[in-house]
Amino acid sequence: LVLILGVLAVVKAVKFDLVAVTPDRAKENKRCLSQYVPKDTMILATVRIGQGYNQRIDLEIADDSATPTVYVSKKDVSNELRNAFNTHSDGVVSICFTNSLSEGFHESPEYLRTVDLDFNVGAEAMDFEKIAKAEKLNPLELELRKLETVVKEIVDEMNYLKRREARMRDTNESTNNRVKWFSILSLFTLIGLGTWQILYLRRFFKRKRLID
Repeated sequence: LVLILGVLAVVKAVKFDLVAVTPDRAKENKRCLSQYVPKDTMILATVRIGQGYNQRIDLEIADDSATPTVYVSKKDVSNELRNAFNTHSDGVVSICFTNSLSEGFHESPEYLRTVDLDFNVGAEAMDFEKIAKAEKLNPLELELRKLETVVKEIVDEMNYLKRREARMRDTNESTNNRVKWFSILSLFTLIGLGTWQILYLRRFFKRKRLID
């Protein structure tokens, strides 16, 4: 119980400096942070942007599904920004930042802004204090609710791994089957070519009267 509840205290926090570049090079200087997140999982991204002169930080949060879903797209982020949303599909969710200089400014190491990101997933993103007030839960009931949420996440993760293992097994079986038939085809092809070469050489030597 203590170990599982300890997971709730883990907060994925990242802090870094993002150098500003000219607008035409913003995409080249994009900084992205990614994490796999299951479907229907809550994410809370809290971004704190430091001060910067004539710099514009843009933010985009999207997944890597076949048709990428853009959950957040914000231009000129400053101070603190909080975004909470639920994922639409299993996949890797990426948070990307770009820092662009205003027109007329040239690139310099002095132009940079600090980005402080807290990325909370699942139980970490839920406001349990708000839930406790809304449902009038006592401390023990609240801890049980947290435990229930964490256990559900673990079960969902195990089910995802099970489905992934099944897909990989099917892929391996299909590949092995194709390799088997390709090997059989190659074997018969080699046998056929060998037989044809022997017959051809035999006819050739007979024409040259080298053999009877």
